[in-house]
Amino acid sequence: MLERAIILGASAIGAGLAMIAGIGPGIGEGYAVGKACEAIGRQPEARGEVTSTMLLGCAIAETTGIYGFIVALILLFVNPLIGKL
Repeated sequence: MLERAIILGASAIGAGLAMIAGIGPGIGEGYAVGKACEAIGRQPEARGEVTSTMLLGCAIAETTGIYGFIVALILLFVNPLIGKL
């Protein structure tokens, strides 16, 4: 019983730490969008190319946050470590 409580507590801490992974993509995407706005302001004719490149970069950066979210959900609800007891 104590082992189960320790695993559940460690899983909750791990899930919280995994959610910290959402901070990085948020900062990175905000920085990328700001730089894209600056680039469009300097060269309005390159708007389409800058926008498509920015959207692709933001989509790739967002996968880090999604992976962290999935890990947190697995630790909280599926928890494969409980079956090892």
